[in-house]
Amino acid sequence: MEPISRNTQLIFALDVTDRNQAISLSEDVAGFADAIKIGYPLVLSSGLEIIDEVCEFAPVIADFKVADTPNTANLICTRAFEAGASAVIVHGFTGRDSLLECIKTGREYGGGIFVVTEMSHPGAVEFMQPQAMALAKLAVESGASGVVAPATRPERVKQIRSIVGGLEIISPGVGVQGGSASDAIRAGADYVIVGRSIYNSGNPKLEAERFVKEIENCR
Repeated sequence: MEPISRNTQLIFALDVTDRNQAISLSEDVAGFADAIKIGYPLVLSSGLEIIDEVCEFAPVIADFKVADTPNTANLICTRAFEAGASAVIVHGFTGRDSLLECIKTGREYGGGIFVVTEMSHPGAVEFMQPQAMALAKLAVESGASGVVAPATRPERVKQIRSIVGGLEIISPGVGVQGGSASDAIRAGADYVIVGRSIYNSGNPKLEAERFVKEIENCR
């Protein structure tokens, strides 16, 4: 079972903290996003049940960047999948045993695990970038669903694609951070992740549609 189905190739990052705003935005982008990514800010402010509420509009990726011992990683992933998440984002630097536990948990729930190789912010080049290829290789060897690679550095997406082969690549950093949706897709990303450029715009629905059209034009 694939965690998300490719249609628009847009993932909406719902990085807000107000529940009502989150529901309204999810309704606005429904039909334009293949999935909605939810992180700790929204869950901590609105409760884990927000995942199930947003699932009404699109599959949810729990961006928990899990980085812990195997047992704790299992507990976190289990709660996310039980809450309705279709996939969970995890770190791989904690080691093969922790990653394998996450993947095992995902398979038990029919969900996916995406492994962070390199994040989209400038500081990621300090410590993450030197290990990104090793983390990409670990994701492949461990049977992950896919990896996270930075749309802000499309040349890195291309390099990571050469390692992960057919695994899915989801790429954050499009819009406010400076990444281009079309550049990331052309470099090998399967999905681009957009947040602030959509939810801080005057018309989130129109802005989401604009990104979808940009992606369509580069296929």
